[in-house]
Formats: sequence, structure tokens, C-alpha cells
Amino acid sequence: MGTADLEKSTVETAYARWAPIYDAVCGPVMVKGRRAAAEAARNIGGKILEVGVGTGLSFDDYDDTTEITGIDMSAPMLKKARAKMASGKYPFVKAVHQMDAHHMTFADATFDCVVAQFVITLVANPEQVLSECHRVVKPGGRIILVNHLYSEVGFAAALERWAAEKTRSLGLRPEFPFARLQAWAQSNANANLIERRKVAPFGIYTLVCFERTRDSVVTALS
Repeated sequence: MGTADLEKSTVETAYARWAPIYDAVCGPVMVKGRRAAAEAARNIGGKILEVGVGTGLSFDDYDDTTEITGIDMSAPMLKKARAKMASGKYPFVKAVHQMDAHHMTFADATFDCVVAQFVITLVANPEQVLSECHRVVKPGGRIILVNHLYSEVGFAAALERWAAEKTRSLGLRPEFPFARLQAWAQSNANANLIERRKVAPFGIYTLVCFERTRDSVVTALS
């Protein structure tokens, strides 16, 4: 059995500490997963919401075929994102907001796509955040997640369980299972799981894509 969901205060404290070194440390580690998610979003285009935009590390992965809005609850991380916006290099990034993904202030059906990179395993209530993403994306739009997900069996699973408690203060949760994402989709008549794939070359990260369906017909992957 996995550990409990992370508390909001734990994540806020951890990412305030991460902010000064986040790009240097996490940028190279997460680059393949980050680019895979951004590519999937660019294929949809239009208005894209980045949940957990952080320091704006993903800005380089988008272009002027998109209009990016970002949210994050960490003020120190957003300060770095706004500095990047001020450089003028990213005119397609329209705004970043300090906002809790559990309670977004956007109107229903605002975005063509919602992207959450390395976020869903860290929030206090993943299902609530998914439901908020589903609310703000347009019918026919996509929710794109990329994350390390629990290996479930073998040595990797044992290692993740061992690391779970030891890494919580860092704002990490290595043993979050895919089954929770699948169960959320199955409980929502207008959410369709359309893709689940390991990100090359090593398969450390998994890309998961949901569609907000236009009706109640669901053909979720098993």
C-alpha cells in the first residue's frame, strides 16, 4: 500500500527550497518527459494551461502556435518564471498566476489542453485536481500528464516503497500508482483515457492522456 497523499504545506516548503536550483538540477533529469508532454500539447495547439508551471522550465518547449497560461502555488518558483517572461523571449506565454490547482478560478471549458508535468503525484488530492483540469478544458480537449508512476512489482517497486517516506520532505512521491488515474477516469462519464505510454529512452516517465468527451460514451483503455 502506498503512502498518504502529500500535504500542501510540505510541497510549498519543499519547492520554495527547490526554486533557486530547480532549473539546474531538475531540468536535465526531466527533459525527456517535459518535451514529450509539450509535444503532445503542441499537436493540439490553441490555449494551453500548464498546471505546476514552476520556474517556466517548459517555456522553451512551446512556440507561437500555442498560447500558454501557467499556474503554480509557489511564489518563489513563479518569480523565476516571470523573469523569463520579462526577457521577451516567450511572447506566447500570456500569463502565470499563483493559484491552487484544487480550486482554479478559470471558467469552465476555457482551454484546449491542460498539461501537468511532474505534478499529479505531489498534490494533496490528485482526483480533485484532475476534476478541475477536466472542468477547465473544452469538450474534445485533452489533459496531458507526465510523471514517474509506481512500478508496482519487482525490485523497482520495492525501492520506490523504501524511498517513499525518506523523500517526502523533498516534495517527492515515487510510489504513486497508475490505478488511481485510471479509477478517476472510470468514475467520470466524460473522461476518456486515450493514451498511456512510457517515455523513451529509459521509460522512467509515463505519459498519460485523457480526453474530455463531448458526450457520455467512454471507451477507456484497460
